[in-house]
Amino acid sequence: MLSSSVLTSTLAFAMLAATERAAAAAGETVGRGDEQAADAAAFGAMHAALSGIAMAGRVVIGSNNREGSHLLKVGDILGRGEAPEVDLALDPLEGTTLTVKAKENALSVLAVAPRGGLMHVPDIYMEKLAVGPGFARDVVDLDAPAGENALRLADAKGVNVREITVCVLDRPRHEKIIADLRKVGARVNLIGDGDVAGVIYTAKPETGVDMYLGQGGAPEGVLAAAALKCVGGQMQARLAFRSDAERARAEASGMKDINRRYHLDDLVSGEAIFVATGVTKGGLLDGVRRSNGVVHTHSLLMSSFNGVSRTIRSTTPVKD
Repeated sequence: MLSSSVLTSTLAFAMLAATERAAAAAGETVGRGDEQAADAAAFGAMHAALSGIAMAGRVVIGSNNREGSHLLKVGDILGRGEAPEVDLALDPLEGTTLTVKAKENALSVLAVAPRGGLMHVPDIYMEKLAVGPGFARDVVDLDAPAGENALRLADAKGVNVREITVCVLDRPRHEKIIADLRKVGARVNLIGDGDVAGVIYTAKPETGVDMYLGQGGAPEGVLAAAALKCVGGQMQARLAFRSDAERARAEASGMKDINRRYHLDDLVSGEAIFVATGVTKGGLLDGVRRSNGVVHTHSLLMSSFNGVSRTIRSTTPVKD
């Protein structure tokens, strides 16, 4: 495991300020129907915040052909160019469509690890299976049927499978997963977008979600893995290819075995900091709110190097 000596509480709170700033900027675009404006606002605000931090931060998960993608590109070095040297995985606006339609669960998210600690993955799909902390390793299996995994998790928790809730993105590609889960009696919590939040739900008992399952973006998989690393959860993943071109992109990215199954420590090999700030209200966090010249934000800050998880409400005066 990589050393955690470069990760500090000071750095963690600097990252928190970056997601708060991006979320506040994106909050101005909620419900306005302009995805390009929403992305541009969030990306610009996060870039400005990260540029002033005492670090040499290399972007390993960043912009992917979105408005504002001239900022926060994979390979960019951010910060003041001094120690510590860290890797950054970020999405200033995870849930652009959710934001412009004023729907739930849009977030600004950011993960940081010592240099080399976050896997670089191409912007393609990834199969994901995640559960929260407190279980034996491989209590569930990415290669097992969805219903079997629900039964295995129920047995590990000592409950009837009817008490197990699985979060799944509501997509046609998941019809078989959903049917298999319901066949064994498990509950299915369908979400429209925002699978970073969906994975994190498994680590937050108050959400009522026990497991996350299905295909979503590979970059979002690394971000979600960083969150689980901070609380001791489990995750298994494998790239999901829709074409030969996507296979070629994965090979070109430097991945040595594009067909292998990854575990949490493969995706995030060192210690990590994870931060998320709500843009719109959701099951994880409240959204940005403005009143009387003040911006109100609600954030989650977690760090594996000290095991601390915080939910933070901040108020920031609006600058003219």
